[in-house]
Amino acid sequence: MAWFTPAAFALADIIETPARQTDLAPTNLLNDAVRAGDRIVAVGERGHIIYSDDGGQTWAQGNVPVAVTLTAVDFGSETHGWAVGHSGVVLHTEDAGENWSLQLTGIGASELAIASKEDQIAAMEERIEEAPESEVGDLEWALDDLFFAMENMQSDLDIGPVNPLLGVWFENDQHGFVVGAYGMILRTQDGGDTWKDWAPQIDNGQNFHLNGIARIAGGALVIVGEAGQIHVSVDGGSTWERRESPYPGSLFGVIGTGQVNEILAFGLRGNMLFSSDLGKSWRMVPNSAGATLNDGAVADDGRITLVGNGGTVLMSGNGADSFREHFRGDRAGIMSVVPVSGTNLLIVGESGVKITDARGKNLQ
Repeated sequence: MAWFTPAAFALADIIETPARQTDLAPTNLLNDAVRAGDRIVAVGERGHIIYSDDGGQTWAQGNVPVAVTLTAVDFGSETHGWAVGHSGVVLHTEDAGENWSLQLTGIGASELAIASKEDQIAAMEERIEEAPESEVGDLEWALDDLFFAMENMQSDLDIGPVNPLLGVWFENDQHGFVVGAYGMILRTQDGGDTWKDWAPQIDNGQNFHLNGIARIAGGALVIVGEAGQIHVSVDGGSTWERRESPYPGSLFGVIGTGQVNEILAFGLRGNMLFSSDLGKSWRMVPNSAGATLNDGAVADDGRITLVGNGGTVLMSGNGADSFREHFRGDRAGIMSVVPVSGTNLLIVGESGVKITDARGKNLQ
């Protein structure tokens, strides 16, 4: 007879249970929204994925095979998209968000990470055999760290798919990355049919959470995360360099400004970091609002909007030199923003979907 802990059973249950269809999906918690051509697609709690073809005026709900909270979504083309979330799930759509299939869970992600760690251990053992005596001690310490990390991964796998994925980026319908808790980063080059653990390519020995990934003007990729983590790739993600951060706290999002090599990263307590040289140097952007920032977007006219907790809406018309602060009356947290017609915004968060003016004031 097999025995399961209640937590493991519940996780398996929501991974195997399709999201319920409900008219309330646009009013419940939504964590991310993006464009897929002329369509807007948003994801949120209970596996809800909704889409709109009229700028957010009306919504339909997609068919989703899981009921876990979804944290992020991205499209590599107008029709091919990926969503990620709790329990390490990766979902894929080929029809712009109407129907979704499950490509990966946290169990598969953990198995990939453990296999990768085993390869690192084998390589380190070989290195120790060939190393001069003066280097053996340090290498053996490094080997112990690898064994410790693998044992932790195996313990997590015994519990079940517990660690969430938090960010996703796709270049096209084949090549993309997902990132998440405890340093998870996976790469695919075949549209998600297969994945490879990419954590060894990142300088993140303490396995800090990786919270967001984006491409900026000029083509560079940027990952941000816990403890001021900032990683930059200029070769499509094959290799990564860690950048020194002027802020040691958590960064939850990163965007470009629309100008080549410019990066705007943001996160806990409203901290904002700007770089014009791919993160080689930074300046802190003034922000007296103090609320945690979750997402940002750049409109066609160059206007930059950041959104966050407590109904925070920050707007810059001068390339992120400074921001004007506004707070929505309901003070509900805002998780994501999409520019729509004119200077209007579509925001999603604790109160579901809202259409607002540039300051975050409701238009509906």
